[in-house]
Amino acid sequence: MILTLKFLRVCRMRSRRKYTTVSIPITLYNRIKKLIENTGFTSVSQYVTYVLREVVSAHEESKYKEPFTEEDRRKIIERLRRLGYL
Repeated sequence: MILTLKFLRVCRMRSRRKYTTVSIPITLYNRIKKLIENTGFTSVSQYVTYVLREVVSAHEESKYKEPFTEEDRRKIIERLRRLGYL
């Protein structure tokens, strides 16, 4: 009975969140499982989610890091100088 109630509680908690399934090779899963032993990660899914967030965040950040080339920058500075702002 306790196991059934615990299972129902977990199912309800999961239904509140939106998840999808991503397949990875079993060998990679096993490597990650060994890698996260004795760390703060409690599951392979938790670790993979962390890694993917980091990768996606870095990719998004790099897209917006430097919107101007060095040539653009020189032109802007020169234009501001001619207009008397610098």
